[in-house]
Amino acid sequence: MNSEISLARLYALRVFYLVMAVGLGIVDWPEVIHHANGPILGLQTARSLLAGIGLLSLLGLYSPLKMLPLLIFEVTWKIIFLAFYALPLWLAGDVDPASLANIQAVLVVVVFIPTIPWRYVFRTYLACPGERWA
Repeated sequence: MNSEISLARLYALRVFYLVMAVGLGIVDWPEVIHHANGPILGLQTARSLLAGIGLLSLLGLYSPLKMLPLLIFEVTWKIIFLAFYALPLWLAGDVDPASLANIQAVLVVVVFIPTIPWRYVFRTYLACPGERWA
């Protein structure tokens, strides 16, 4: 275990992983398992991706620091969604109830952003030498 990260932070990360695993397990896995056969659309692709994220989140319960790239991916795609889809819709005053429900579900990420040990992420993934190319 990395001693520079407090035990409280590790447990906060585990809560983040647990929320992802349970939430995506409840919402996406039933759709993946019990889908109706038909044309494969973007929704099925997205559901499969989210179900995979939920499954991988279980590994974060065991090893929260090693699975940080998964959390960073989760935060990144949600920020992209909020900035490029939700915000323009909101600014135009075109948010319907279905869109609002999706936006609210994605906004939950704001609560979890502070749990990520950003200095550790910087030192571990950005400030260190990369792997060799040849």
